[in-house]
Amino acid sequence: MQNLQKIDDDVTSDIYGHIPDNRPLDILFDYGCILLDKPPGPTSHEVVAWVKRTLGLSKIGHSGTLDPGTTGLLPLGLGEATKALQVLTLGPKEYYALARMHSYVSSKKIEPVMKEFTGDIYQRPPQRTAVRRATRIRTVYSFDLLEQHERLILMRIVCQAGTYVRKIIYDLGEVLSLGATMIELRRTRVSCLSEKNESFVRLHHILDAFERYKESGDETKLRQLIKPIEYCLQGLRAVVVRDTAVDALCHGAQLAIPGITAIPHDIRRGEIVGIYTLKGEIVGLSEAVMTSEDIATKTSGFAFIMKRIIMKPNTYPRVWRTASDLKQSSIVTKQAH
Repeated sequence: MQNLQKIDDDVTSDIYGHIPDNRPLDILFDYGCILLDKPPGPTSHEVVAWVKRTLGLSKIGHSGTLDPGTTGLLPLGLGEATKALQVLTLGPKEYYALARMHSYVSSKKIEPVMKEFTGDIYQRPPQRTAVRRATRIRTVYSFDLLEQHERLILMRIVCQAGTYVRKIIYDLGEVLSLGATMIELRRTRVSCLSEKNESFVRLHHILDAFERYKESGDETKLRQLIKPIEYCLQGLRAVVVRDTAVDALCHGAQLAIPGITAIPHDIRRGEIVGIYTLKGEIVGLSEAVMTSEDIATKTSGFAFIMKRIIMKPNTYPRVWRTASDLKQSSIVTKQAH
């Protein structure tokens, strides 16, 4: 949460909430994420089911299904953190693919055709997929040939979420009039999470860490594998609110100007941002209905509309009152007089 413009100074209490890195383990299990290195073979659903059984958790979700044969980054959200995974679909994904051309063709002929597949492309999902097979537009940010050995070519693709790399390779072969088949695929980046900067977690690491915790109570290994969900939201700009505003937001209220303590300098209407506590905990995702200038110059009005609540209600104390509370207060006051 850098480059924030303070609207007003405020302090937070240590009585409730936790700095994300200091959450007790049972709470981390409800607001944590695992950057899993999916192995080849099982489906994404089977991998999630295995992790749920291993950790004894009832709720785990993943961001972006990988085919059984595909390896690489499969971000997992634990408990309430599953609600935040949709943010990762806003950023690009990176893949390394190994393909076999059905006939030999030189890289000089392949590379110009690969450039035709960059930018916005029309793509229809393959037959064996769970989504509706309707033609749609997806963006390919870069498509590079890294290495060639006879008919085998190694490629790097950076693309929008929802792009089918297997279909791109098939279409590449069709345009070259010789055919192409994807042999292996590995995902190395999802939005702000990248293999270049992170150590992905293997399934046996999770089992080993949890067994150590059960046997000795040592949380060290588990805490190295499970990161606070805020770690997955680094690409999302942050708005900070007062402690007194948190529980109202968790119960469905919209964020008004008096509840804000810090914002980015150049918020735009319609922008999706993260709403955070003063301790750095994610409260939820919201859409801006005012600009930074509006918020800085006005004293009232709704500035953000909550789109997704991640924090559980009653995590912070309730300081707001419902219409029923006001009515009851009025009755008590009249009776006192």
